[in-house]
Amino acid sequence: MTKNRPALYFVGPQWFAPVMGWCGLALAWHRAEDGFGPAARTLSEACGAVAGLIFAAVVAAMALRSVRNPGALPEDLAHPVRQGFAAAFPVSIILLATVGVTLEWPARVTEAAWAIGLLGQLTVTTWMVSRWVAGKLRWASITPVIYIPIVGNILVPLAGVPLHHEALSWAFFGIGAFFWPVVTAVVLARQVQQPMPDRLAPSWFITVAPPSVAGISALALGAPMPVAFAALGVAGLMLFVVATRVPAILKTPFGMPSWSASFPLAAFSALLMRATAEAPGLHLPGILMLAVTSLVLLGLTLATIRGLRAGSLLAPEPVAVLAVEPATDSSRG
Repeated sequence: MTKNRPALYFVGPQWFAPVMGWCGLALAWHRAEDGFGPAARTLSEACGAVAGLIFAAVVAAMALRSVRNPGALPEDLAHPVRQGFAAAFPVSIILLATVGVTLEWPARVTEAAWAIGLLGQLTVTTWMVSRWVAGKLRWASITPVIYIPIVGNILVPLAGVPLHHEALSWAFFGIGAFFWPVVTAVVLARQVQQPMPDRLAPSWFITVAPPSVAGISALALGAPMPVAFAALGVAGLMLFVVATRVPAILKTPFGMPSWSASFPLAAFSALLMRATAEAPGLHLPGILMLAVTSLVLLGLTLATIRGLRAGSLLAPEPVAVLAVEPATDSSRG
């Protein structure tokens, strides 16, 4: 029974979500350096440092958990929702490498980290897609969380191009670009057939990440600015759509799914700030978005600290109750 497990047992791959969020914020503030000068650089470095510290703490906790509870990770990979977070580990490494390249950390370290993240991302994506092909995908597993194994591939060019690995960057970008619309169609189909429980409502923010990251990565690969504007349009639409779910999100108790909003908001802010170079009219919206994202990250961090102190985050997750529409006479045929 999970209710009798020690607190460490519940430190799973989903705990890498804060690393993704803080890395994204570091990259977003770096994009704002032209407007804010050295202050933006300092904030970017601070966010990168926070991300690195969280990553180290989570890796240490998960390593200790694996020693004390060898069956914990297999249970995570078998869980219909948590299995999607398996990609959060390699994605975090890729993002840390991207922050390292951006902030000019030691080149050998960042390139080694990028290569490790690349291998891990390919492994997780292969594992996930092979499960789909084998017919092991169930409605309960189809949530926006399954974007993470896909979005990670689109991230690769951000560090890959500066590290002079253009061919690999294009290859992984292609994987993400191919599966992004596939995942979108499947997730929307699941929502129509069997709406997700309210506690997973924050995960809808993840739909903002693919177009945001795709726009930035496309520019890194040499695409013209109109491609980024097109991606910004898609990301903006998804953000407006997700905004309609905010009242429901605010009513749900805080949990690790709440961190689903962090990286997508940061990625959208980064793309928006990048777009201001060609469209000065977006400068004010970019600043406002960056400020909102920073406040959201701070709020999520404080809520996480409170949850850790209270012990509410290192405990069994509540069982989701799926609302099933009663059959009507017409539906019975």
